[in-house]
Amino acid sequence: MDKWPFSRRALMKAMLLGSAAPWVMSSEGFASSCDDHIVRLGAIVASDSMNPFATWSSYWPTFFTYDTLVGVDAQRHSDRKGFAKEWSVSDDKLTWTFKIWSGMKWSDGQPATAKDAAFTYNYLRGSIGKPEELNVGWNNTDGLQNVESIKALDDETLQIVTKAPTRWPIDNFMMMVPEHIWKDISYVDARSTFRNDPPLVGTGPMIVSEFQQGQFVRLIPNEYFRTGKPATAGMIINFFTTADPMAQGLKSGNLEYGFNLTTAQWDELSKDPNIVVGQQRIEQRNYLAFNTATGKGAGSTKALQDPTFRDAVGYAIDQRAIVDRAFRGHAEPGVGLVMPSAVEYYSNWNDIRRHFDLAEAGRRLDAAGYRDANGDGVREDKEGKKFQLELITGTRSGTLEMPIAVVQLVAGWLGQIGIPVSVTQLDSGALIDRTAAPTNGGGGWDLLVDASWLSPSAHDVLIIGKSGARDNTSYWQNDKFDEFLSEVDQTADLKKSKELVDEAARLIYIDAPYIMLCYPTLLDARRKDCFEGWGRDDQVSQWGYFPFDRLKPVPAP
Repeated sequence: MDKWPFSRRALMKAMLLGSAAPWVMSSEGFASSCDDHIVRLGAIVASDSMNPFATWSSYWPTFFTYDTLVGVDAQRHSDRKGFAKEWSVSDDKLTWTFKIWSGMKWSDGQPATAKDAAFTYNYLRGSIGKPEELNVGWNNTDGLQNVESIKALDDETLQIVTKAPTRWPIDNFMMMVPEHIWKDISYVDARSTFRNDPPLVGTGPMIVSEFQQGQFVRLIPNEYFRTGKPATAGMIINFFTTADPMAQGLKSGNLEYGFNLTTAQWDELSKDPNIVVGQQRIEQRNYLAFNTATGKGAGSTKALQDPTFRDAVGYAIDQRAIVDRAFRGHAEPGVGLVMPSAVEYYSNWNDIRRHFDLAEAGRRLDAAGYRDANGDGVREDKEGKKFQLELITGTRSGTLEMPIAVVQLVAGWLGQIGIPVSVTQLDSGALIDRTAAPTNGGGGWDLLVDASWLSPSAHDVLIIGKSGARDNTSYWQNDKFDEFLSEVDQTADLKKSKELVDEAARLIYIDAPYIMLCYPTLLDARRKDCFEGWGRDDQVSQWGYFPFDRLKPVPAP
């Protein structure tokens, strides 16, 4: 836990970042030549296991080795497919049929068929309701409760029958695993002790061959990859805790690609003629959350449970200033739950959208009974207690780092309307602990500046408001919202899904357990000199392994 003044914390951060530079130059994951044709990446991740049933932090690099059945990329891009090359749904939206690639093989040469996909899902289904239920990693039971049956009709045909219409069969992120590897792994081992040590066996283009926790992972080309063995000699993903070493590695030629860059690093790299910088919309939402819990885990004042108080505070937040001043334009102003990258569901809501007006925020607080009775500049709640709110913040593993200027701006605006705020900076682990459900020891804070990066599916867009959900860091509960989410989970029609998302998102916007601050863009950079075949709008996909299945070494001059 870190309660240092901002200036001292910034100084210590600079010292720590400076100490990382020598490691960058000496790590075995680095090289300064294109000759070996190995793609070297930098990423701010904290991979802990290569077992997709037991990790949330290793999407990079496991998705290079394992295919999802469909997933985001295959729905957005006709040339990017997963385990299934095509799919369809029956008129009643209950029976989904997936055609698996003919003749596909696992990286050990064994046939990869619809039977493996059926095994993956049924392996998960079999754990439902048991003490060792598989619900602690990317491969989890979420959504499978609505499944009636999953079976392979033949080697190339998978059938999923659901109990009610749902888009889950194409939206889920389960990684398809080989039955001949996993069939003898118990549920107890799968969710805990089985680390799935390299070399892994998958159908993706790159196979994890070595894993050094906290340092790097090495991957080799899959000679059985369905579109042909990749043209590179492999990959090395170097793990970092900050972006500074990545920027240095890109400039020196020791890295080919890095993402999660800061705006200052991105601006500097954009001036290098050997580097191409990019930015893309992603699904991250940066938000201010109120602790709405009652009883155990509640905040310091009941005002946090009052929608009129939360709504009034919303008028004190200038989202445009956050984008311009904290992100230097590399973000979009926050509105509701739906981020602009989820184009099927996004709306700007000009009819109900709040506007920044400190005077209006003050008037609304006065009208709601939160006044400054003695004129000392600090308001009192309805119980006569002066406001002094604790705001906690930090960067979770797997999300883009939020500039501390965001917190400074929010704290400053609240101070101007008579609500003083103290800031507690937490590391990722401590932040997870403090924002856990009160029944699991979380809570006790007042305000939270945090981020969430889930998928663009309707379910994931709304899950932040579901009662009791792990992602619901405000502890907000609303039966009508839960009904909307339940309906969303039981519709396969995109138009109907959009209508439900809009209604649910409007409901939570008005009740205001969250104030969306902004939707940051992902800043990345790559070198031009070693490899070609990168993407344009998205240099590197955040939902699949594109373009690492098709990169080629730049021909020698």
